[in-house]
Amino acid sequence: MNNQPLLSIVTATLGKFSDYWLENLLKVEGAVQFVFIYPPQVNIKLINDPRVKVIVSPYKGEWLQRYVGFLNATGKYVLALDDDDYVHPQVCELISKYFNIFPESWILRLQKLNIDINDEQRIKQPWAEIPDVTQLAVCRKTAENPFPYDKGNYQGLLEVPIAPLKKKFDWRYLIWPFLNRRDNEGYHFENFNNIIWRNDLIQQGLPELSRTTRVIGAVTWIPAIGLDRLAGLFIQAQFFHQDAIIGHWMPKPEQIRYIDKDPALKPPRFHIFSDILLIKVFPQYGYFWNLAFNKLYGIPRTLAKLLKLKLKQKTQQ
Repeated sequence: MNNQPLLSIVTATLGKFSDYWLENLLKVEGAVQFVFIYPPQVNIKLINDPRVKVIVSPYKGEWLQRYVGFLNATGKYVLALDDDDYVHPQVCELISKYFNIFPESWILRLQKLNIDINDEQRIKQPWAEIPDVTQLAVCRKTAENPFPYDKGNYQGLLEVPIAPLKKKFDWRYLIWPFLNRRDNEGYHFENFNNIIWRNDLIQQGLPELSRTTRVIGAVTWIPAIGLDRLAGLFIQAQFFHQDAIIGHWMPKPEQIRYIDKDPALKPPRFHIFSDILLIKVFPQYGYFWNLAFNKLYGIPRTLAKLLKLKLKQKTQQ
């Protein structure tokens, strides 16, 4: 008898999530597994639900916690979800129908709505019914309709292409650091979170992703943060096929509610470290070089934000 969950929802956490968030997460119906990954020496919240798997990571840090969570996810599909974001309770039914129609797809990109953290009424608004995926037409980018994704106003399943990794490195970055990127425009994506992924691809990619962090011999370099974009681009690079359509993007209404916070409240993130790992493994892709140089010149600003945050914490002590 096959008891494999259809979906594993993986959440790295410090255990500070609200009771309301947990209550709504556990409302997800169907064959779902919830994987919570805590850092060491943190009080673990007891959850009386057999679908919940609790794991303590050997080290603290978003990168390692998420990685350990992916290793222990046994569902056929995986969704990485933060412990303050919400997913539609009927998401498993959607997944089952979608991948029955498109079994070769890598991903199903859920429609995400950004909601201000203070907009409690919108956060708690009842979910609208998910469009019946079996009745949706496929929207394709054509010469007549080059931007079917514009403002999310498409009505069907929008084709999602693989990231255009073969874009050439823009050498102008070497002399003009404030050049705006153009290779990231379009409706491909970089991030891993809030997207349904085939777990067989994830499990194939994790060993190589782990080896990527080795520097010399046993010396290992693990970025504290940044697995979201790193994992999303790493999987696309590892199985890259030029111009491949790797899945579809659901139309409105939303199936993910992303809780948006004031940028000043978020810890500074040095994405450049994750970008360097991508270049280390896939130096042939100019897209990664453009990505790294684009973030490289933001380091002074990020350092300033970090210093400001440290000073604020010190004055509050």
